[in-house]
Amino acid sequence: MKEKLDVRRILIFLAFAFGIAWAGGLAIYLTGGLQDSPYVVVILSVVYMGAPSIAHLLTRIITREGWLNTFLPFKLRKEWPYWLIAWFAPGILSIIGLILFFVLFPQYYDPGFGTIQKLMEMQAEHSGQPVPEIDPWMIIMSQTAIAMVLAPLLNGIPTFGEEFGWRGYLLPKLMPLGGRKAVLLLGVIWGVWHWPVIAMGHNYGLDYAGAPWGGMVMMVWFTVVVGALLSWVTLRAGSVWPAVIGHGAINGIAGLGVLFAQGEPNPLLGPLPIGLIGSVGFTALAAVLLLRPTMLAPSAAAMSADVDPGAVSR
Repeated sequence: MKEKLDVRRILIFLAFAFGIAWAGGLAIYLTGGLQDSPYVVVILSVVYMGAPSIAHLLTRIITREGWLNTFLPFKLRKEWPYWLIAWFAPGILSIIGLILFFVLFPQYYDPGFGTIQKLMEMQAEHSGQPVPEIDPWMIIMSQTAIAMVLAPLLNGIPTFGEEFGWRGYLLPKLMPLGGRKAVLLLGVIWGVWHWPVIAMGHNYGLDYAGAPWGGMVMMVWFTVVVGALLSWVTLRAGSVWPAVIGHGAINGIAGLGVLFAQGEPNPLLGPLPIGLIGSVGFTALAAVLLLRPTMLAPSAAAMSADVDPGAVSR
């Protein structure tokens, strides 16, 4: 029997997720914007990123839904392949997009690593010490290692705020539409949810043609293709935790391209993974997942472990 879409709970969840986050965005705007607001870090990391999780909890309480099917339980012995994929795939896919961007636009590649040199000079000036003679590649490799190994875990607290809502609640609620439609719709919703901060210059800045509208559209594209990976590991593991790790990995590696860049590359293209070319690795993976809808069905283990029995890909 086909599961019916729980429209009422979906709308209540979205009202809270958007209402809380966009109220936080308004507070940032009224107190100076992303550049000048003294509260920007707290509001972004706690209020904005925490809004989907707060919405999840409030929706369950208000609608008396209960606490089954939260996607919180996990069995690492069975789920470890999806944890591993979520941990390292974002870094690999981001590097693929970064390389392709500089192949297509070599004028933006800085062989002298001026950004790294400036950072070392600023640090030396602040500490009163001479500029260290360090091979820039050593810094790049160390930053990449930290981003791929430690950042997924360190970023887990703020990314849980999003994933417990998006993948832990909304995704299973949308699954009666079928895996493909659910993942696509969730990606669009997630992207639109970012719009107030994108309009203020978050991620893309405002110094590009078509700002901020181009960035708002590009963010939807990015959340759709990245959301396919995060939704897939969630459905296959029957747990939100791989998505938390994967989201943290994306946030950790996203800025790597800045270390290689010079000039003013178009942020809508790259080299960061939020650009069209920078996201090509995620796009290719999303195409594989979306073109084979059975990939977006919960695993048998997940179906028997705290997963909505109606969450089946169609």
